[in-house]
Amino acid sequence: MDIELLTRIAEALERLAPPLPTMADLAAHPAYYWDGRTAHTVEGFEPADYAMLSGIDAQKEALLANTRRHAAGHPAHDVLLWGARGTGKSASVGAVVGRLRREGDNIALMQCSADQLATLPELFRLLRAIDRPFILFIDDLGFDEGSTGNDARVMRSLLDGGASARPANVRLYVTSNRRHIVSRHMSEQDDPINRRDVVDDKLALSDRFGLSLGFHAMDQDAYLAVVEGYARHYGLPFDGQEAVGWATQRGSRSGRVAWQYVTELAGREGRAIRRGE
Repeated sequence: MDIELLTRIAEALERLAPPLPTMADLAAHPAYYWDGRTAHTVEGFEPADYAMLSGIDAQKEALLANTRRHAAGHPAHDVLLWGARGTGKSASVGAVVGRLRREGDNIALMQCSADQLATLPELFRLLRAIDRPFILFIDDLGFDEGSTGNDARVMRSLLDGGASARPANVRLYVTSNRRHIVSRHMSEQDDPINRRDVVDDKLALSDRFGLSLGFHAMDQDAYLAVVEGYARHYGLPFDGQEAVGWATQRGSRSGRVAWQYVTELAGREGRAIRRGE
């Protein structure tokens, strides 16, 4: 086989090979996401204004105090934020990072999906070398009836210590719809011993978080207070009866539903709004 043919084959293989992933500068940006291989910059990171998250004052105060300690290099907890959908768990994580950055802290958010747990030791290796604090955000973590205990054990090892544990400049903030991360049905059923061991592994995981914050569905008064606060902030008309009707149609009263209603109001008025303002 001649040199020219070998060269053409090599060039063809290079064209077929996927390009090497480009690593974002981990010292330069406010927010990133981890895809299991490399970190990417989150473009246009504009979290909600922390002060605008209403109806969860106690949770916000505890989360801000913990995050502020971590940003200052002081001891801080990993955090489990659990509770009903749309109650502000995920918004609070992004917003607290945004709040501290506006105060001048160099803290950064690193987002990771729950199906990338096994790749986190490599991410921790990268973050350990960066001189800045990170919040590693894993949204909507849950272990259901069909899962094994492997992912729960991986997460426990990341929290407990050892070679794969998160470095000192990283804290895990995890959201879940359930306090113990596993489903209520799974934790209550009477199963064989080996099944019980899997459940116990997953239940024990929630104990590894030093701070556990519960987010609950709003009553009508709290929901209306949130809507009215948004409307007043953005100069929009407020109709309590219509706001209640909006929530009733959706079968839920939450911060998410309140924001959706305010978005509807802003659209009617031809007003541009952003939660970060």
